Amino acid sequence: MTPQRVSLITLGVADIDRSRKFYNDLGWTPVASPPEVVFFQMDGLVLGLFGLGPLAADQGRPDAKLGVGAMSLAQNFPSTELVDVAFDKAISAGATVLKAPEQVFWGGYSGYYSDPDGHVWEVAHNPFWTIDGDGRITIPVDG
Repeated sequence: MTPQRVSLITLGVADIDRSRKFYNDLGWTPVASPPEVVFFQMDGLVLGLFGLGPLAADQGRPDAKLGVGAMSLAQNFPSTELVDVAFDKAISAGATVLKAPEQVFWGGYSGYYSDPDGHVWEVAHNPFWTIDGDGRITIPVDG
């Protein structure tokens, strides 16, 4: 078993239908899911959308007020132009601009938006990493 992996990311959302539409408008296709959750099959990973209340209850803390913004999810692209395309598509789908894509201090290019529930996404180009045709990242080994 490989311990360094994530299999499923579940985002708590206020309105399943609104969130499904947002991610559909990004071009994502949901897969078979029970009515109270929406799953998107990704490359070796699943993204789930689950109501805030039911998610808190499923975690064993039904009175918890779940929040957002303490982490970000990221999509990396092989060029700055593709970062701009992804960012513009998210904004046209209803995302909120947090920071428009720009050259950043570490030598790359990135921007941030939030989905309708405030979940933060980064779109970035890192010229120091290799991205294959499927979008998989390889970080160079020091040496």
